[in-house]
Amino acid sequence: MEVQGRIKMVGETQTFGSNGFRKREVVVTTEEQYPQHIMVEFVQDKTELLNNFKEGQQVKININLRGREWVNPQGETKYFNSIQGWRIEALQPAAASGDMPPVPPTEAFEPMSDLNEDDHDDLPF
Repeated sequence: MEVQGRIKMVGETQTFGSNGFRKREVVVTTEEQYPQHIMVEFVQDKTELLNNFKEGQQVKININLRGREWVNPQGETKYFNSIQGWRIEALQPAAASGDMPPVPPTEAFEPMSDLNEDDHDDLPF
């Protein structure tokens, strides 16, 4: 699975427990009719993948959905989901006009200087 969007926030690497579990979070805002702020966590050696990314960049992140079950001290079962990233790559902004070359601005054209208002064209309308 993957998620695409613009990076809203890149967190610092956090370390937990005596075994040194590492986690780093990134929030990506999707670019659709109703933008979503998706938090993706990178763990262990994957935390370093975020080192070269910053806020505002458009990215594609390959993800896995993770789920776990936990029984609290009262005996109630709870379920938790997480989105875990395993690859991230920068996207180039899409060209608004597709494959067409850019249109030069009107200032690039010289105005006609030899226009004579007495000359009539031969257009039928």
